[in-house]
Amino acid sequence: MGFFRNPSLARLTWALLRIVTGLVFMVHGAQKLFGMFGGAGPNGGSVPLASLFGVAGVLEFFGGLLIVLGLLTRPVAFILAGEMAYAFWTMHFPNGGINPVANHGEPAVLYCFIFLFLAFNGAGPFSVDDARERPRAVAS
Repeated sequence: MGFFRNPSLARLTWALLRIVTGLVFMVHGAQKLFGMFGGAGPNGGSVPLASLFGVAGVLEFFGGLLIVLGLLTRPVAFILAGEMAYAFWTMHFPNGGINPVANHGEPAVLYCFIFLFLAFNGAGPFSVDDARERPRAVAS
């Protein structure tokens, strides 16, 4: 069981969770903002920037980028958790109630709780935030 209590692997998987979550979240924003990966707007294009989906696209793409970098992770992750909670209750809940399987809201729920984890635990290793918080060696 020592393998599963390895602090080095714990730190690595914390960073991987943050980076992969941010990258996949960016894909959702790229769909909305740039019409990439099949698009999100009419005929697979982009959505109007001054719309609810446009604002979501900005949060997802640029927020996801900040999560990948581990820059301003706590406040950004808190905002993104709120976005996903809002998405669940306004877009998914009306289409099948509280059950995320029935309303296709599983991604929103998972993103929400991953972002809550990052908001309250920070970016972890291999992040700009971690590098900024680490004490610097003083040259003598």
